[in-house]
Amino acid sequence: MSTTNGSNDLSSEMEVDAFRRLFPLRFYERHLLESIRPDGRPLGRARDTTIALGAVASANGSALAKIGCTTMLAAVKLEVMTPKLESPDEGCIAIDFHMPPICSPLVRPGRPAEAAPVITKQLTDIILSSGMIDLKELSLVSGKAAWLAYLDIYCLDADGSLFDAALLSAVAAFSHLQIPVVSLNDNGRIVLISEENSGAMWEKEPVNKEKRKLKLDTLPFSLTCALHKNYILADPSAEEESIMETYLTVVLDSSLQLVSLNKPGGPGLAQTSAIQDCVALTIKRVKELQKMLNEAISDMEVD
Repeated sequence: MSTTNGSNDLSSEMEVDAFRRLFPLRFYERHLLESIRPDGRPLGRARDTTIALGAVASANGSALAKIGCTTMLAAVKLEVMTPKLESPDEGCIAIDFHMPPICSPLVRPGRPAEAAPVITKQLTDIILSSGMIDLKELSLVSGKAAWLAYLDIYCLDADGSLFDAALLSAVAAFSHLQIPVVSLNDNGRIVLISEENSGAMWEKEPVNKEKRKLKLDTLPFSLTCALHKNYILADPSAEEESIMETYLTVVLDSSLQLVSLNKPGGPGLAQTSAIQDCVALTIKRVKELQKMLNEAISDMEVD
């Protein structure tokens, strides 16, 4: 009798899986009627999220961020540059988002992922326009030397909401960033002072006398929502993104001020209430992420 039941259960699972593959939208709509998703999440809930600081030992600042299975590794490396003539007291930030073939079967070896340059531009726009980093904080010697911060983000698993996870990893990496000690040598060149030579005598005082955290102002966080009929699905997975046409990404800073609204493609939003509902979900999400990041920073300081 148990063998028969087992066979029936297996047959039923196969039928459900086949229906899901053949009619994915109808499959989802059956769940949406019950205000739940196939993975068991309520419509407005994001996936489980984790942040780990200091994931890359050789970087000046780094973080590993996971939203569900979507995984981002961010690393910041500092180099000395000559400031631009029009901004002699400012450093620079250069951002690059990478999608190696390991992150998704949709990314083919030897062919750059179409999403990579789009997300690179989005990240650059948001980080620079949000006011998170005062570029004057990266100045060393006015008109002569400043820090160039290279931020590289590697997508290790692309399972939806890529921009949200990439931005979270970027903010976490900058929160972990420590600016090293440098001094001027006899020739007036900037020299990095390592722990080994920290006791050496210099002709001039160190430009910055001790390692310091980069001062950050309000931090930007985002939430992407998929919109289908009257339903709003927070933090869509890759499967949900593949079958739904309309998305809205809301970026708020840690003081809950609006930084950006982005709707890439799909039908227009007929109802203002849908935007308001997405913003409300983002406010809740920002509070969660801010608390999570603060806890990760506290854990690092204790260690």
